[in-house]
Amino acid sequence: MPRFARNDESRRILLLAGTSEARALAERIAAEARDEAIASLAGRTSAPIALALPTRIGGFGGVEGLKRYLVDERITHVIDATHPFAAQISANAQAACAALALPLVVYAREPWRPMAEDRWIEVDSNLEAVHALGGAPRRVFLTIGRQGVADFRGAPQHEYLLRVIEPPEASDLPPKCEVMSARGPFTRTDEIALMREKRIDVVVSKNSGGALTYAKIEAARELGLPVVMIQPPPRGGVAVAYRIDAVMALLAS
Repeated sequence: MPRFARNDESRRILLLAGTSEARALAERIAAEARDEAIASLAGRTSAPIALALPTRIGGFGGVEGLKRYLVDERITHVIDATHPFAAQISANAQAACAALALPLVVYAREPWRPMAEDRWIEVDSNLEAVHALGGAPRRVFLTIGRQGVADFRGAPQHEYLLRVIEPPEASDLPPKCEVMSARGPFTRTDEIALMREKRIDVVVSKNSGGALTYAKIEAARELGLPVVMIQPPPRGGVAVAYRIDAVMALLAS
């Protein structure tokens, strides 16, 4: 496991990564070379894209494990740039930093906002999304990643197109489910063509924000399709930044 040099004059940053925004932030931190920093990935993807910082892979062992790591590595600042729906690590980071009185900055994607032409049904969980699909059979474009797919087994009457980077366990899939392995970004034109080819009736998406997967929302808007939009969990009272410059300013404050 990477370890920091013992230089008390520099900041020692732990970057909780796993998003394209985290990769860009890692490049900025590495380029400025003012801070010692290490990135951390959960290890859920077998072939993650390399980061510009030394990287550890794997969990910390809950709040207590994260606290031990922060103390052992003499971390002075933590940046949470994980996926907006990575609720557990975000909660653990908030608890560990509060216990150790360490500054924590959340670098988040700005959530998508519905436009006048959008037909969004906003829900707070996968189970609410399942309910929102209704009882009549529909062709569902399921774009929530592989976590939580098993919840949709509770609505087996629908036909699902599940798009993921890596497939989930077969036992997690609804009975009528086509799995499509692909990594974004996707274009609006391609998303429209896909939805037409698969005769999609409704899109289920997490409101993960950012530009990487927004094309599916644009495509649904153009095709007049409803979108069941799962809202991200609350961030609590942590400082949130939506731009790299804002993150760097918060670190310096």
